[in-house]
Amino acid sequence: MEHVLQVEILKELMSQLDDERNVDAGVQYRMPTASYVCPEQARQEQEEFFQNHPQLIGLSGDLPEPGSFFTMDDFGTPVLATRDAKGKFHAFLNACRHRSVRVASEERGKKTVFMCPFHHWSYANTGSLLSIPNEDHFGAIDKSCHGLLELPAVERHGMLWVHPQVDGHLDVRDLLGEKLDDELGSFVMDQHQFLGSKTIDMRLNWKFANDTFGETYHFGKLHKDTLGRLYHGNNLHFELFGRHHRFVTANHGIDVMRDMPEEQWRIEHGTFVLYHLFPNIQLITSEGGTTLIRIYPHADGASRSVTQVSFYFQQALIDQDKASTESFDVGKVYDPAAQSQRGISLEANLEVFHSTIEKEDYVMGEMQQKAAENGQLKEIMFGRNEPALHHFHTNYREALGQSPLEVIKQAS
Repeated sequence: MEHVLQVEILKELMSQLDDERNVDAGVQYRMPTASYVCPEQARQEQEEFFQNHPQLIGLSGDLPEPGSFFTMDDFGTPVLATRDAKGKFHAFLNACRHRSVRVASEERGKKTVFMCPFHHWSYANTGSLLSIPNEDHFGAIDKSCHGLLELPAVERHGMLWVHPQVDGHLDVRDLLGEKLDDELGSFVMDQHQFLGSKTIDMRLNWKFANDTFGETYHFGKLHKDTLGRLYHGNNLHFELFGRHHRFVTANHGIDVMRDMPEEQWRIEHGTFVLYHLFPNIQLITSEGGTTLIRIYPHADGASRSVTQVSFYFQQALIDQDKASTESFDVGKVYDPAAQSQRGISLEANLEVFHSTIEKEDYVMGEMQQKAAENGQLKEIMFGRNEPALHHFHTNYREALGQSPLEVIKQAS
């Protein structure tokens, strides 16, 4: 992100704090709770947003060297991602061409040949079919035509994108738009290595899970003993990029900047920067690292979701942390004085997501889910200080051909 833009955002947040105000979208909306429970809508969402829409499946650090691979099956398409001997990223349908059994079951590792456990057909990490046991008994086939089915795949700015359909269209710059694509390219995510991950499987619709990342109104209330100790809360700089948006809120580091020359201001030292990539990605950038949050509907239906959280940092920082003789005390994860030490501690980052997202935000989401399923509460509301929620719900309703959100008329 250009420094001029960083200063502009920081000044706006300082102004909000000084004036005790938040971002103001100028409108409030009603949102039907049926959208979180309707089986038919869940089916439409799966088809529109997860089976026929480009998916961000990881960062370059998930495939750190030739021969690396990882697997995933979060959006209804089992994927095998590989990096070949020339360093090229590939994505395949993780299914043997013989009888459709998965050729790779491990989550990640290093391997150049994948063997189906059923009949031992083997494939190269470029997808080519290498061998068929007892081929004289099976019968001859053209191996060049029976490799793993390859999915459209693009590695750009350190992000790994795939399209779930073999014949799908994938143009990342067009998907993101030139401005957002250029901005994300400034974060050198291609230099960030995979550190660890966490899966959160809970009883709330994927949109309720997504909504928890859409406002700071709750920081000083729900998170008063956790994130609320580190962040001012109830302030927000918000910018749209088509269906996507950037969301920036101030932590207490911004207070120190007021006494510093502007040329020394760095947005990562005083804020939390989050990019929502429609429909289900939250990408958090920080100094020397990235957190990738992917939210998916659960295969069991509209009432559950799965959130995959992955942490990435520059290798130099990981090495520095490993060489340190002092380990970070996770008990101090919300101690403002200890934040400069927290950065690359996997345990500390996992604790934040456990105590804040899983045990606070998503618990609220489970309560919301139960109320929606009860059916008596027909709608919820989005306030003027919740523009990210306006944006997300407007986008997905438009994509599904639904009516716009209802504007709440102001009392006279």
